[in-house]
Amino acid sequence: MDDREIIFSVEGGIGHVLLNRPKALNALTHGMCTALHAQLDAWGADDSVEAVVIEGAGEKGFCAGGDIRAIHDSGKAGTDYWRRFFSDEYRLNAAIFHYQKPYIALIDGIVMGGGVGVSEHGTHRIATERTLYAMPETGIGLIPDVGGSYFLPRLPDHLGLYLGLTGARLKAADCIHAGVADAFIPSDRLEAFKAELRATHIADVDDVDRIIEKYKTDPGEASLSQVQDEIARCFAGHTVEEIIEALDESGSEWATRTAKTLATKSPTSLKLTFRQIHEGAGLDFNDGMRMEYRVVSRIMKGNDFYEGVRAVIIDKDNAPKWQPDRLDAVTDEMVDSYFASLGDDELEL
Repeated sequence: MDDREIIFSVEGGIGHVLLNRPKALNALTHGMCTALHAQLDAWGADDSVEAVVIEGAGEKGFCAGGDIRAIHDSGKAGTDYWRRFFSDEYRLNAAIFHYQKPYIALIDGIVMGGGVGVSEHGTHRIATERTLYAMPETGIGLIPDVGGSYFLPRLPDHLGLYLGLTGARLKAADCIHAGVADAFIPSDRLEAFKAELRATHIADVDDVDRIIEKYKTDPGEASLSQVQDEIARCFAGHTVEEIIEALDESGSEWATRTAKTLATKSPTSLKLTFRQIHEGAGLDFNDGMRMEYRVVSRIMKGNDFYEGVRAVIIDKDNAPKWQPDRLDAVTDEMVDSYFASLGDDELEL
C-alpha cells in the first residue's frame, strides 16, 4: 500500500492526482497543498499533459477539508504552521482557478471546505451518487473560505449565502441544481470515463464536455428545487438578523429547521460570512482570496475557531461556547476589524 499523502501520475496525456489519506477522508495537509501546486505548475509547462484529473482515495471521501486539528494545534501553540497552511492553500486555490488546461474534479464522496477549494475552481466538477457537498465553516468559528468569496455570491437566488451561512449538505442533484457541480456520472462509470479521457486527444474543454455527455446520467430531482423560492425570499435580507426574522415569519418546516441551524453557528462567523459573500460579489478571484486571508488571520487570534474545533472535533460534545454568543453583540465595528488591511502581511498571489 502506497503511504504517500498525494500521488501523481501521467498516462495518455492526463495528469492524475490522487489525494491519498482515506482514513482522514483525504483531508489536506500543508504538504499536500504545496506538492499539488508545484505539480500543477510543472504540468502546465508540459505540452504532453493535456488535462488534469483529481480524485480521492477510498469510497467515502473526495476531500473532507483541511487538516483542521493541525491548524487548531498550531494556533494554540503559537507556531506559524497555520499561517503557512492558509497562505499556501489559498495560492493553490488561485492556481487552480487560473489554470490554462482542463481540470476535472471527481467529487465522489464527501467534499467539504478545503476539498471544495481543490475542486470547485477547476473547469469540470463531476458528482456521483456518493457526493456529499458542504461549506460547514460557520459551525467551527471560521468562514467559507478557499474561494467561497468568489463562487458563493455567484450562485443564483441567494443560494450561496444560504450554503455559506447554514453549512447545508448537498447531494448530487442539489449540487447540479445549485451550480457547484456540472454533471452526474455514477461511480461505477468513472473508470470508463477516465479511460476515455486518456484515450482521447484533449485539445480544450470542449473535448472534455463531449466525453462527459457520453457518461453522464440524470441524478433525479433536486430537493433544493422545492425550497428555492423560500431561500430566495428569506436570504434576501440586508443583515443576518433580517434573514432570521424572515425565516421565523415564514414558519414552514424548512424555515424553522434552518433558523434552528443558524442558532447553533458562531454569531461572529455568521456576520463575517454575510459580509464576505456580499463583498465578494464585487471582487475578482484574487482579491477575494486576499480578503479571506485577512479575515482568517484575525479569526486565528480570537476565540470561536478554537472553541468550535474543541466542540466538534476534539471533545465532540457539539456544545460550543461562542464569544460573543448573540448576534446583536457582534457589532459592525467588530466585523470591520476582521476585514482591515494586514499591511506587510497581506496574502501575495
